[in-house]
Amino acid sequence: MDETEKRVADRLAALGAPVRLRLIRLLVRAGDEGLTVGDLQRRLEMPASTHAHHLAALVRTGLVHQERRGREVFCRADFAAVRGLGEYLSDQCCADVGVSGRAPE
Repeated sequence: MDETEKRVADRLAALGAPVRLRLIRLLVRAGDEGLTVGDLQRRLEMPASTHAHHLAALVRTGLVHQERRGREVFCRADFAAVRGLGEYLSDQCCADVGVSGRAPE
């Protein structure tokens, strides 16, 4: 497995938990400004420790970046990393599939 495959596999695994998928969706929709850790916790209505565990997995794989601004920690999606997952799947996994979604006969 090359480095690109490993990175993609790690990122897809991180998104495999429904709560992490919800986190990344919230952050993508928030745009470049992102959301504070507190905002994310309130929107997902989960305990801080559970939230921190899932957020750390997204940070560790490079899908989310955190930045301290004063007393708050802001989280934002890495749009290039998120977009890269879709591009990888399209380019590498669907290369031999026609527009119909079926493999050529």
